Amino acid sequence: MTQDTIDTSDLTLDEIRVSLAPGIAANAAFDGWGDAARDMAAEAAGIDRDVARLAFSGGAVDMIDAWFAHIDAAMADALPPERLATMKIRARIAALIEARLDALAPDREALRRALTILAMPQNVARAAKLGWRSVDTMWRMAGDTATDYNHYTKRTILLGVYTATITVFLDDDSEGQADTRAFLSRRIDGIMRFEKAKAGFVKRYEHRPSLSRFVGRLRYPVV
Repeated sequence: MTQDTIDTSDLTLDEIRVSLAPGIAANAAFDGWGDAARDMAAEAAGIDRDVARLAFSGGAVDMIDAWFAHIDAAMADALPPERLATMKIRARIAALIEARLDALAPDREALRRALTILAMPQNVARAAKLGWRSVDTMWRMAGDTATDYNHYTKRTILLGVYTATITVFLDDDSEGQADTRAFLSRRIDGIMRFEKAKAGFVKRYEHRPSLSRFVGRLRYPVV
């Protein structure tokens, strides 16, 4: 152990991943999501390189996973529950995505490189899991408690909106990413219109006779 390396014996691997994730992302913009970015982040944090390698034994995807978790945490810090409680649902979703974009903004090139890695065939399943985790976090922070099919439809739709917004964000050179925010606003309006239409459809049909129930009663009459 060198003089500048701290004792990591009291740190768990999870804690090391949390500690190193932002530094790795900052380095990944220039050096890619590889050993060099990880080792430089470890050196800057005073963590032994071998320990850092063990913490990210899955390689680049593990590093990206940890960084995305860091972004989730930054989003939560920016929007505590008491602040979200003062907003309507549309404003909550918009604010949560914008908070994520603000956290990602300093490392857009690292994000671009991360998405390229996640798009590789061997990483598609992991990428889907990470995307779902982020939109699930957003909906839960927004106050969603649905457990039926709405749970899945809301997250599927938001994942599409978020993914499309990130595509715009990566190449947005407008001041304050104004173009990205305008794009996001239009897409969230679409979500709200869909949810309103879906709610109206369910309300219209929830009291109508069920054909399957009727057929079931013909086969098994109530006695």
